[in-house]
Amino acid sequence: MSAPGGEASPKRWLVLVAMTGSLSMIMLDQTVVSVALPTMGRDLSLSPAGQQWVVNAYVLALAALVALGGKAADLLGPRRAFRSGVSLFFLASVGCGLAPAGEFGEATILACRTLQGAGAALMVPVSGAIVIASFGPGERGRAMAIFAGISQIFVALGPLIGGLLTEYVSWRAVFFLNVPVGITTLVLVAIAPVPAARVRGTRIRPLDVVLVVAGLAATTFGIQLAGTDGLSSPLVLALLVGGLATTGWFVVRQVRATDPLIHVRLFTDRAFTGDTAVMGFVQFGLLGLVLYSSIYLQELLGFGPMAAGLAVLPLILPLTVAAQLGGRWFDRAGVRGPVITGLALCAVGTVLWLLALPGLDYALQTPGMALVGVGLGLTLSPTNTDALARVGVSERTQASGVVQTVRQLGGTLGIAVIGAVVIAADGEAPGQTAEPSGITAGFWVAAVAFALAALVGAALLARRDTPVPTGTVKLPASRDPSLGSG
Repeated sequence: MSAPGGEASPKRWLVLVAMTGSLSMIMLDQTVVSVALPTMGRDLSLSPAGQQWVVNAYVLALAALVALGGKAADLLGPRRAFRSGVSLFFLASVGCGLAPAGEFGEATILACRTLQGAGAALMVPVSGAIVIASFGPGERGRAMAIFAGISQIFVALGPLIGGLLTEYVSWRAVFFLNVPVGITTLVLVAIAPVPAARVRGTRIRPLDVVLVVAGLAATTFGIQLAGTDGLSSPLVLALLVGGLATTGWFVVRQVRATDPLIHVRLFTDRAFTGDTAVMGFVQFGLLGLVLYSSIYLQELLGFGPMAAGLAVLPLILPLTVAAQLGGRWFDRAGVRGPVITGLALCAVGTVLWLLALPGLDYALQTPGMALVGVGLGLTLSPTNTDALARVGVSERTQASGVVQTVRQLGGTLGIAVIGAVVIAADGEAPGQTAEPSGITAGFWVAAVAFALAALVGAALLARRDTPVPTGTVKLPASRDPSLGSG
């Protein structure tokens, strides 16, 4: 998917627009429903756990299947895999918007959210690889700042857009919004020079897919159920042990396979491991913050959906500016400086934010929100750019699949763990999902996640003053997917 001479071709910007639009749609759907959840919950009779799963079914499907999406891009070609993902995504969005009220509402919305995640999994791995291949080393930081930065802004914009649509149209419009965006993306992909070549010899083993999906789903459900049933529950223990064992079996198979679903050998590179782990920890903290801050604003401060959406602007606006600063900083000095600085700001900002939660005063929370926004902007695009720039052209789709698997797994575990902590820390609150004490406890978990990310970054990220050159990570020749399965 390399584009020699692409740095001089204006068509690279059309590629960037198409890929950025698609990723923005994917990221938006991780958080756009958060403000709509109380209204949706009433219409569809969702339990508190059901509300968590409206978010988590999507993120979990994306985490479990994104590696399969990378393989599908090799098997079908990037253009066909991407188009398939976009089509599935917006068709599933229609299904979400048409979910019936009553006893079948919860099952319908969760099934369609899972299909949305599967569609997103086909798009995510190839989109980043296409962008990184379309720009030369001198422009990659800026291009990925636009690609990752704008899309990450939509994670934060989700509550604002969701609030606007829920209050003035319907919560169902939150999902119907994806239809015109999806159609526009398909048109752009038809015009943009997106590569269509397949990787010969690519194989997908069904058992690997079953293991990764079952292992991650059981582990996540076990963590979430622990919030209500406790860790001593036989069902919780069975889910956790079974899920971890199944996931471990999957990892062993990947190490031994000649053409694995997830190229775990990429983790032999120290800095690639650091980039990937940082993104997992950041997504762990971020999705929990967005979900439970939206619930806090509506259930505890009495904000309407629109007001709750506007209330996240102190997070969005700093992120918007800092994302561009982070990309330029990476182009000048590499990944270490912006990422460690950003993670430190995320941890400090989250602590300031959570200390203001028990007072039920929104204004006192805005300084912490702003620091988190700046920190996220400095962190996200440099880590993603550095991770993909460290592999050769033929490994970029696999590397993107690995990175996004860990990132989305971090998000789904974050929702499960933070949700379990919130539920366990709360007292009885009839008609409410959470109380201040529970949400404060959950925010402490997010702050610890950001702090751990900073420690991992300090230990593993590349120590250099210039960006890492392309192709420093190489898979063993016998494991190169272009050589087939052996």
